[in-house]
Amino acid sequence: MKVCILASGSKGNSTYVETKNHKVLIDLGTSSLATEKKLKDIGVDPNDIDGILITHSHVDHVSGIRVFIKKYNPNIYTSKIIYKELKDILINANVIFLNEEIHLDELKIDYFKTSHDTEESLGYILEEEGKSLVYITDTGYINLKYLPKLKNREIYILESNHDVEMLLNGSYPYNIKQRILGDRGHLSNKDSAYYFSKLVGEKTHTLFLAHLSHENNTEALALNSYKEELSKKNIDFNEIYIAKQNERSELVEV
Repeated sequence: MKVCILASGSKGNSTYVETKNHKVLIDLGTSSLATEKKLKDIGVDPNDIDGILITHSHVDHVSGIRVFIKKYNPNIYTSKIIYKELKDILINANVIFLNEEIHLDELKIDYFKTSHDTEESLGYILEEEGKSLVYITDTGYINLKYLPKLKNREIYILESNHDVEMLLNGSYPYNIKQRILGDRGHLSNKDSAYYFSKLVGEKTHTLFLAHLSHENNTEALALNSYKEELSKKNIDFNEIYIAKQNERSELVEV
């Protein structure tokens, strides 16, 4: 399995995952044209994308889907609740509803509920031949009941959205600050680091910090929160990378 984060942040999110027989995207929140260009940059023909997994209905996760569907007609994987929110942009799409884990040849796709201010939002576990990726963004917290099945995976893409002090002292209106800080908002650096300290295991080799706020966070603050939390738990883990808004990541093998 190979993974490349094409875009991550409040202006658009999309991640590419490749297995032996499948090439899929998790979300498509930048323009179809921008996504196509980044795919071609890593040697992927957009025609070969056979599926898009949708985490939730916010525009920074779905804005390019309508055009991409019209041009390339990939399968769309999401829940019935999310589909109802997006049915106007999923016209004529081949939608496959997530009722239980899905097996596409060697690729197993599992999902779990996250907590965001939409009707429903999802995180994903993608697994191929015992190697796996966990994708979690746009959530106010991670339900502890999911930790056993999320633990000790090879690669994590995990939200580290904001620094609490920077957010509270920033220019956002009070109601927006409360939304971000709430249980249906976004993970802070500190909370993200705490959850990762519960998830990291012997098999874990790469972590991408995702969906960093341009206004309420910095790469240094996010990394320092992780350094403090992991040091406190005596966890030696250094393969931490920042997912960018305007730059794709390297293509990483799980």
